[in-house]
Amino acid sequence: MRPPEGIRLGPGREFDLIRVLVGASEALPPGILVGPGDDCAVLDGGLVASVDLSVEGVHFRRSWISMAEAGYRATAAALSDLAAVAAEPLGVLLSMALDPGEAEETASSIQSGATEACRGVGATILGGDLSRSPGPAVLDVVVLGHSDRPLLRSGSVPGDEVWVTGWLGGSRAAVESWDGGKAPPGRLRAAFVHPTPRIREARWLAEHAPLHAGIDLSDGLLGDAGHLAAAAEVALIIDPQRLPFLPELEAWSGERDECLRLALHGGEDYELCITAPPGALGPLAPAFEKEFGIPLSQVGEVADGRGVRLRGSLGVKGVPHGGFSHFEGRKNG
Repeated sequence: MRPPEGIRLGPGREFDLIRVLVGASEALPPGILVGPGDDCAVLDGGLVASVDLSVEGVHFRRSWISMAEAGYRATAAALSDLAAVAAEPLGVLLSMALDPGEAEETASSIQSGATEACRGVGATILGGDLSRSPGPAVLDVVVLGHSDRPLLRSGSVPGDEVWVTGWLGGSRAAVESWDGGKAPPGRLRAAFVHPTPRIREARWLAEHAPLHAGIDLSDGLLGDAGHLAAAAEVALIIDPQRLPFLPELEAWSGERDECLRLALHGGEDYELCITAPPGALGPLAPAFEKEFGIPLSQVGEVADGRGVRLRGSLGVKGVPHGGFSHFEGRKNG
């Protein structure tokens, strides 16, 4: 279960900072099976834990969404880390830092949205903390779950296939609509406001196929695929022509190159990217789509080498080879 020694993350200033903060590899304390460098920490007995921040003006704006929607979105994003390791959710700790002048109303709205996200996956809010904030609202969400066989980032081997759930690029398209002064179309807005933590989907796949590695897509397919590649010291070859888009995304963008940019680099889709042995998932794709109402798409392969490459990338204009990093660009606020 233990991943390779050291913190193996993809490129980017945010992840360079994580490597500095974590420092040299040290032995994990007793009872800790997986520490920094994966979607969740894994404790002896199968308990898994993760934490996620959502900051007003960085991850959302009040002119875009309600505070109840912000609460849902922040909690769903944190729960998505449990999906990444195919864990069953147990509970959530929700902390908020708020303007004292509106704390009661804002906290109630945030809590209602967070409760909705928890109910969708069978989790419960177990507690949290409150503090004043002199500026933006800050939400800190800790998630707890359980898995006897957590899916880690480090298991990919050359020859594996790379698959994704659902559709990509919708969340970033919604942000760019708002930035352009227009309300995003319904399904693009929903991709940003109401992402679904793919917990049921991850557990279904883990029960039906020998999955090797997984991650949730929070920083864009290229960025998160880079983490899978770094964790296993392999190369991931992504085929842009196989990426799944919502029909609304193609209609909104007007150009396939724009769809590719959003899907590869946009982030915050909170779908799953998983690797599995050749032929393991293809036969399951029709049953998966029937069960969950979303596609399961092969988008590439694992090969010898390092990093992420695009098949035929010379024909894709303006697509950066990387995902979102907090210290190299703006998030969704």
